[in-house]
This record gives sequence, C-alpha cells and structure tokens, in this order.
Amino acid sequence: MDYRDMPRESLNSNIPQGRGMIKWAPFATMPEQFENVRKLQEDQVKIERPELSDDRLDEIDRTLKKALALKRQVRIEYYYDGHRFSVRLKIISVDIWSMIVVGQKNDDEEMVFISFIDILNIIML
Repeated sequence: MDYRDMPRESLNSNIPQGRGMIKWAPFATMPEQFENVRKLQEDQVKIERPELSDDRLDEIDRTLKKALALKRQVRIEYYYDGHRFSVRLKIISVDIWSMIVVGQKNDDEEMVFISFIDILNIIML
C-alpha cells in the first residue's frame, strides 16, 4: 500500500527532518554568476575610444561653429561607455569652459549634453 493513500493518523510521526534547504545553498550564488557572465558578454562588444587626428578635430570644430551660426540641424556621432551612438539635434550652445555641446532633440525636444572629447563626427543636415 502506498503511504499517500494511508490516513494521516496511521503514519509514523517520528520521521527525521533532514537537511532542509542546506543542500540547496550552493545554488544561492547562481544569480550573481549569471550577472557576472552578462557583464563579461557586454564588455566583449565594447570598443575603445577612437583617437581622432588633428585634421579631423579641426573639421569637427568648423562644422560645429558653422551649424551653430546657421542654426542648422546636425547629426552627431559620439562615443559613450564603449559604444558608438548617433543623435539628430539642433545645437543650442557650445560651452567652452565645461567643453560641452548643448543641443535639443528634434522629435521630443529633450536637451542633450555631449562632451567635446566624445564627439566622433558631425554632419550638417
């Protein structure tokens, strides 16, 4: 007869408890391991910051000044946290002291702040 079919009163109540959750303790570290593996995978696709030549920096500077003077929209390609990004915006101001370009996105009027050293390319639209 199967013990599951027997009435509870006829079962022996003196059964040892066992180790309980102790046997599962090694698996408690798994979320941290998965997080570390995810970080390693992200680090593999990251790129180093490209170094631009002096000529390229001068060209970016001229395009930036021209777009600011003509109030034209630009597409800025920039580097951030190991990745290349691109954004379309209208340049509002250029803060020389903090070395930041301040612009406004076209679609949602969100303000964008991009550091000079992160700019890789500027194209006037």
